[in-house]
Amino acid sequence: MGLALLLSCWPLLLRAELVPNLYTAAVPVADQAPATLAKASKEALSEVLVKVTGSVEVLRNPVISAALGEARGHVQRYGFERGAAPDRELLARIEFDGSWVTALVIEAGVPLWTANRPAVLVWLVEDGSQGHQLVSADSSPAMVADLRAAFARRGIPMQLPLLDLTDAAALPPQVAWSLDAAAIQGASARYQVQAVLAGRLAALSSGGVAGDWLFLMGDERRGSVITGADAAAFVGEGVSLVAETMAARYAVAASAVDGDGIPMSVTGIAGYADFAALINWLESLELVEQARVERVRGDELQLRLVAQAAPAQLATMLELNKRLLPLAAGPEQGLNYRWQN
Repeated sequence: MGLALLLSCWPLLLRAELVPNLYTAAVPVADQAPATLAKASKEALSEVLVKVTGSVEVLRNPVISAALGEARGHVQRYGFERGAAPDRELLARIEFDGSWVTALVIEAGVPLWTANRPAVLVWLVEDGSQGHQLVSADSSPAMVADLRAAFARRGIPMQLPLLDLTDAAALPPQVAWSLDAAAIQGASARYQVQAVLAGRLAALSSGGVAGDWLFLMGDERRGSVITGADAAAFVGEGVSLVAETMAARYAVAASAVDGDGIPMSVTGIAGYADFAALINWLESLELVEQARVERVRGDELQLRLVAQAAPAQLATMLELNKRLLPLAAGPEQGLNYRWQN
């Protein structure tokens, strides 16, 4: 199978997306002086660490706190750019050594959230002069820009609904305003996502905004009532709710590497395309060091995963691949799956 064809099939393999620029952050700066860059490096590393762990609590860890002072020494590349209009503020875009960041998180004993992350579908309805209106890039470009920026800062893929006739019939604005979980889930089914964030927002006569967020992921439901200074603050709180909830489920604390590895059996491997897609995906997971092939028997592939995670933790990471159907544990109590085409 050619590399181009393999890469073209890649998005079809995952419930999640591979987050780009996970070890990069852009922070505002006053100038391009060396002292300014050193300070910006610390701020950027703080943002990267929150992104790779999913939680702001990582910054309270003493190992992490000590390492922030070394940030400038672990910058791989940096550049300066202007932000979006109208402010056009000067930004320092700083990229860190991903291996060092991962090793730091492991040393600190903090759970690591793999770059393979589920996309979140966002329904947001505003109460404006024309009544309730679902937010889109056309109707509320500033709000959508805030959403995209906030999700990018936390390293979470975001998707907006099409808001076409199908969506209008499934989730009218007045129903969206009620944050009816069943209606929201029904309207979201066509997008085949695991996670949905729904919100409603209104401006206060006294200034500021108020609203609610509802986050749905599987059987889990989490809500938050927010009063903020502006829409950007409201959006930030909603994205924080998403990040903290998802990280609690998917972030994995590294454990000692078992020299023998973790046995894994996958049936339903029809050919080289399946084989290559599975191995490449497994070895893209940050805590998987190697996926060793031990035996091929018919359509069954027997592997041994050298990983810094326990089998149960690996199983949580593996659920992100929609083509891996979990099966009952085998005699070696390893990881057992069927590959679905």
